[in-house]
Amino acid sequence: MAWQSGQSLYGDRYTIRKKLGQGGFGITYLAEDEQGQPVVIKTLTDEIMNSLDDTGDHDKFLRDFEKEALSLALCRHPHIVQIENFFTHQGLPCIVMEYVAGLDLGKRLRQQGALPEAEAVRYVQQVADGLRVIHQKGRLHRDIKPQNIMVRANTQEAVLIDFGIAREFLPDVTQTHTRAATDGFAPIEQYDNQARRGEFTDVYALAATLSTLITGANPPPSFIRVVKDRFKVPDNCSAAVRTAIEQGMALEPEARPGTVGAWLTLLPSLQVQPQPSPPEPKASPLQVPARYQRLAELLKAGDWRGADAETTQQMLAVANRTEEGWLDIKSIDNFPCEDLRAIDQLWVHYSQGRFGFSVQKRIYQALGGTKGSQQKVWDAFRDAVGWRKGRKFPDITFNIKAEEGHLPLGLSCRWVGEYSGITLLF
Repeated sequence: MAWQSGQSLYGDRYTIRKKLGQGGFGITYLAEDEQGQPVVIKTLTDEIMNSLDDTGDHDKFLRDFEKEALSLALCRHPHIVQIENFFTHQGLPCIVMEYVAGLDLGKRLRQQGALPEAEAVRYVQQVADGLRVIHQKGRLHRDIKPQNIMVRANTQEAVLIDFGIAREFLPDVTQTHTRAATDGFAPIEQYDNQARRGEFTDVYALAATLSTLITGANPPPSFIRVVKDRFKVPDNCSAAVRTAIEQGMALEPEARPGTVGAWLTLLPSLQVQPQPSPPEPKASPLQVPARYQRLAELLKAGDWRGADAETTQQMLAVANRTEEGWLDIKSIDNFPCEDLRAIDQLWVHYSQGRFGFSVQKRIYQALGGTKGSQQKVWDAFRDAVGWRKGRKFPDITFNIKAEEGHLPLGLSCRWVGEYSGITLLF
């Protein structure tokens, strides 16, 4: 059932403004959050949900869908759309994403025709750089095509949108109702539910997208190419780009570059350099209060275990809770902001933005967390930072190579109801 303009969702946190589009799997809406900022909300069609009810896969699908959405929310990069929240409304799973104002490259092609090679390569390089972050998290996009690449208004910045996450979990019976792959951009393995997939699957779609941007025409579907391959690499481009398209669109997965990084080396290294995610704010110059000189020394020396213990000791001392050994709700609410900020800045500074309470808070909020969030959000957070890993109790790695947000542990796992050390930052 389509939602109407003005309809409120998720306890009035979001208000529908208009329907943006509908495909075989999902419906996309423009909405506003509580601050009046535009967001995009995507849910599934009634046809898909009814199919799941018929097969008895409804509950499992929702669990898998939510797990994938929460995982992708941690993929932060200037050239991939940010997933901001996940919730269920009237039985429908909903993903909240940032709103990207601009024009998708599919519309750009229809309106203006093929792009100059340099512009096409620049956009594909940007998207590929973001895609590497997704792959580092062990995920695939599965639906790269010009229509899923937005160019931000008044910029030359491309943003990859619309993850095909629903496709991965739909049972076979559902896939008879909709196409699980986009013809022309999906490699042959996406038409076989049993076939192995990997980064090379997205490489094919990247190369097909580059070919389309340069020629203005979609490549033939891979299942037709298998029978009789009439695809010709564009001849109106440089030798390097022709090689990248030819190798990236090889029919056999083994014949393609195995990673996006390997494929990128085939392209001319012109306008775009990889863009890292925005760094965490750092104090400049770094001010170290006398109380935290010892903590700074431990962090500078890379003694993460000692620094974590020192963090716990100092926070208990500040809150006058050394004897108890944990913070109660009152001491959390009254913890001095200047002390919390000083501790956090030291962790962020010496870990180069990898550890710290503010890093943990960003990850927690990316998973939809608030001060009063449900247990499943806390569990998802602990999994994301590597504290749980399927166990009830923390599995801690005192190493700079640990997951982002892994440290400090200290008081963060000394639970008081639904509160933890991260709650200090709200």
